[in-house]
Amino acid sequence: MAPKKKAAALPSGVRKAGTRGKKKKEDPFEHLYEPQTKSFGAGGIPYPKHDMHRWVRWPKYVRIQRQRRALGMRLSVPPAINQFSHTFDRNQAVHLFKLLMKYRPEDRKTKQLRLQKEAESRASGMEIEKKKPMYVKYGLRNVTNLIESGEAQLVVIAHNVDPIELVVWLPALCKKMDVPYCIVKDKSRLGTVVHKKTAAVLCLTAVKNEDQREFTKVAESAKSMFNDGSRIGWGGGVLGPKSAHALKKKERALQKELAKRMQA
Repeated sequence: MAPKKKAAALPSGVRKAGTRGKKKKEDPFEHLYEPQTKSFGAGGIPYPKHDMHRWVRWPKYVRIQRQRRALGMRLSVPPAINQFSHTFDRNQAVHLFKLLMKYRPEDRKTKQLRLQKEAESRASGMEIEKKKPMYVKYGLRNVTNLIESGEAQLVVIAHNVDPIELVVWLPALCKKMDVPYCIVKDKSRLGTVVHKKTAAVLCLTAVKNEDQREFTKVAESAKSMFNDGSRIGWGGGVLGPKSAHALKKKERALQKELAKRMQA
């Protein structure tokens, strides 16, 4: 007998009759070959398995920040500059910024709308009553004038002003004029209060009656911590890990030598 011819394969996309409801056979070795998604970096290169953090070429501004921080720890820092490393803690800063945010100055849009309404009311012949607004004052020259005139009730200074010479004399002036001041982190956070990128100094001249109790608490804590607080001495002088290890090694060697002499 002649061998039977095999039927031609069905084209792709066409199923056999009666195979729609059938399930695939379970593969007993399926659990051994679980699909694993791979994450690749730039250029399709897989990420290294060990930490490459130390070998990353960081941008120049990051390197300068780190070098300055290291120098500030290693070198001896005079008290006038070291005082800016002592700041309000987190809880105190939260209470302070809650109070400051209530007295944010108006931005451009709100000012434009206010002036527009005033112009419309003047055109209609209505009288406008203007009251002095209670806003946070900012700007180094403006705040200095307010301190010297005795109008300032609380001064807030950023801890990371650059160059530091801009505000290094301000705590001494606040102490002399008996104005409560505090140092907080940081200048960008102060800038958000007054709709700016950064702000070196902020100042409160008056608060509403409902906020008087909260303001008194903040001012008292600032005065006790900064105005009447203990005198801040020299800072820095912290050795790096290599230098500290070398110093300990020398001390151990000296102790061994002394022990040998004592035994002899």
